[in-house]
Amino acid sequence: MKYRLSYQSPEEQKVISLNGSKSISNRTLIIRALADSYFEIDNLSNAKDTHTLIELLDAVTDSATLDTGAAGTTFRFLTAYLALQTGEQILTGSERMKQRPIGELVDALRQLGATIEYLEEEGYPPLRIGAFAPNNTTEISLAASISSQFISALMLIAPVLPKGLTIHLKGEIVSLPYLLMTKNLMSHFGANIDFDGRSFYIQAGLYQAKPFSIEGDWSAASYFYSIVAFEKVGYQISLQGLRKDSVQGDQVIAEIGEHFGIETSYHTDSITIRKTREAKLNSFDYNFILCPDLAQSVSIMMAGLGVRGELSGLQTLRIKETDRIAALQQELKKVKVSIDDLGQEGNMIQRGSLVLDTIPMFETYEDHRMAMTLACFAIFGIIEIVEPEVVEKSYPDFWKDLTQIGFGVDSID
Repeated sequence: MKYRLSYQSPEEQKVISLNGSKSISNRTLIIRALADSYFEIDNLSNAKDTHTLIELLDAVTDSATLDTGAAGTTFRFLTAYLALQTGEQILTGSERMKQRPIGELVDALRQLGATIEYLEEEGYPPLRIGAFAPNNTTEISLAASISSQFISALMLIAPVLPKGLTIHLKGEIVSLPYLLMTKNLMSHFGANIDFDGRSFYIQAGLYQAKPFSIEGDWSAASYFYSIVAFEKVGYQISLQGLRKDSVQGDQVIAEIGEHFGIETSYHTDSITIRKTREAKLNSFDYNFILCPDLAQSVSIMMAGLGVRGELSGLQTLRIKETDRIAALQQELKKVKVSIDDLGQEGNMIQRGSLVLDTIPMFETYEDHRMAMTLACFAIFGIIEIVEPEVVEKSYPDFWKDLTQIGFGVDSID
């Protein structure tokens, strides 16, 4: 399937209601599965990853085979959750999932008494997970530079371990706001957890059931910041469901947006983003170590406005749904923007300004964020997006929402 996108600027301010955060939803679902009793969750994400987690949690039985597809967070969180269950389960996923490392998390769980074996390549899915055999281990050390999801997965199960758990973080900490999100949610549901900057100290004790409402998704908001940046001065969009006191680290897109002439106004349960001036940046450098999921949105924003710069702290992008640095490099080349990949440390230099001298056909690499960020280029002219349905992973209503703000979205297959 392909979509052909076009754009005509709307005459009046538009309002978009953002879906519940996938990151918060998935953490809350694991907490509910471990809590002392069931509780209601309002505004759960309608993302495919969240639906997959709900279905698989309901399907956990002895001898179950559970397939997460391309849902990375779901796979990592379920690995830890299943490690505490009785019986034996097989946890598998898509072909890309089988290329994404899981070894650090498996090693940590084995130290705690988990029975886990690799069914194919060592260090990678799929996994056979047997019954838990708790031991006296109460402290573990984990590399913090690979994936914050490994650490969050361990944090979430820690309160139900017999003696709790202390998690020491080794090396550079990536995506710290996601760890603090996990900590805040755990505390909300009664977990006793402290953090000193290098270690999480989590006491044993059941989660307490209480109704909970999921806030809107700040990661999804980033695409609309790109759209506003590309529009004329005075253009604005209202995004419903976002909060100023958010637990999501990707709220920093509001600060980044200021550099590109975008003002964010906060209301009770929404924000208004408005272009107040033309961005006069020659260059923009930024370290995304705390917010890697924003890197593609900012890269596209820079390309559309002709801003060069060095984007760093991107090492985790290589093990996402695709190698996002390589994917950006390949796709931006089609619009005359170049990216120099500076190697495994996760830095890239971007140069050039978007040129649409043909109708570019953008590949999405089974990556929802590639589809949604590249779609913003339709403001400058007609473009095509291959496999647009990939947005279902995190934002199923994305294309519908684009049509509300002036985008033409036409299937051409």
